[in-house]
Amino acid sequence: MPFKADAKKIKRWREERHWSQEHLADLAGLGLRTIQRVENGEAASQESLKSLAAAYNVDVMALAVDPEAESAERELKQNARAVAALRLSLGIHFAGYLIGVATFSAISIGTPDGRFTMLWPLLWWTVGLISHAATVGIVELVARYQSFLAEDG
Repeated sequence: MPFKADAKKIKRWREERHWSQEHLADLAGLGLRTIQRVENGEAASQESLKSLAAAYNVDVMALAVDPEAESAERELKQNARAVAALRLSLGIHFAGYLIGVATFSAISIGTPDGRFTMLWPLLWWTVGLISHAATVGIVELVARYQSFLAEDG
């Protein structure tokens, strides 16, 4: 049954000890290609993980990925992508708003009575932009709070 090895930890531990992949392979009694696959995040057999654990002198579970931590990290990354997409949508909305202001101003300049005839559409568009910005702000706050909770454990 293959385990999901913590490839980053295995590589970091090897580099902290100033071991080459070949040296770790010799210590663990594994092939060099197996070490390379494990460090690249590919599945490792239970025997391979046991051999690596023996080489590092740790329990085999210290080399396995914690599913809860992995899930939490995946969720934080997904939230970060969603917040980035919301920021982008607000930027696009704001750029469109600026173009709309210029267009509405040009339309109003051409009116014979000199009134800003496009005032009401511009006001409602402003309300929409402010609502969009408030939504992005609230989502940012929630994402930061979730990140803060995740750091505290």
